[in-house]
Amino acid sequence: MGSPPADRALKGEALKGLPPEYRLVAYESLDSTNEEAKRLARDEGAGHGTLVWASRQTAGRGRRGRPWASPEGNVYASLILRPGCMPAQAAQLSFATAGALADALQPLLPEAVCRCKWPNDVLLDDRKVAGILLESETDASGTVDWLVVGVGINVQHYPPDAEFPATSLREECARLDEPRAVLVRFAQAFATWYEVWKTEGFERIREGWLETARGVGGPITVRLAHSTLEGVFADLDTDGALLLEMENGERRRITAGDVFFPGLTAVPTGKD
Repeated sequence: MGSPPADRALKGEALKGLPPEYRLVAYESLDSTNEEAKRLARDEGAGHGTLVWASRQTAGRGRRGRPWASPEGNVYASLILRPGCMPAQAAQLSFATAGALADALQPLLPEAVCRCKWPNDVLLDDRKVAGILLESETDASGTVDWLVVGVGINVQHYPPDAEFPATSLREECARLDEPRAVLVRFAQAFATWYEVWKTEGFERIREGWLETARGVGGPITVRLAHSTLEGVFADLDTDGALLLEMENGERRRITAGDVFFPGLTAVPTGKD
């Protein structure tokens, strides 16, 4: 579709240390790195490992279309993958991404503890530091043609008024708070997790995710589209669903929802 508009001028700089199979496409500004990655994958046939990176976003999005504050100083990146699998399998990569983020960030933190929050957030001491957004498109056979793994990492800034408490690497006195270096660390970690997923399957990813998961075995509140449930986070199912043990002993499989922890923040009840 030709060159990007002027306000999306390529930064034209390389990132040393990226996995050799990754190809960087860097911008000063984008509406959304996920949107650009989807365009490159769909319209230009961008290959597996194409990494879209922007210094800032003007229309960043989180899950369910929620706005994602995107000032310069954080990491906004989207990785194009062509995993050649069915959509249900591709969704497992949300957990691989979270595990990779935890592996990349924890060594930088002198005190804060990095935890994975179901389904696709990463926390530092119960405050959100990173989010994940997966989007994909299938071919005529139903196989995933391309998958975009979008990540946002609060490196230097965080929203003070977010529904779920947030923080940044700088706020937590991280040993590194330069966005490009943090992005390289994530890319290296993700390459490892992706290879494990490809060669050993989701069970190894599930095990690794559970090692740093927040809330397993404890009480949680899960807000669904039209109701709110309370119970104990019993386990992560073999396909990534959250298993919620209700007071009556019933186990509910939750495949989509927002998780809150007692006393951490208020949770709306009833219909949204």
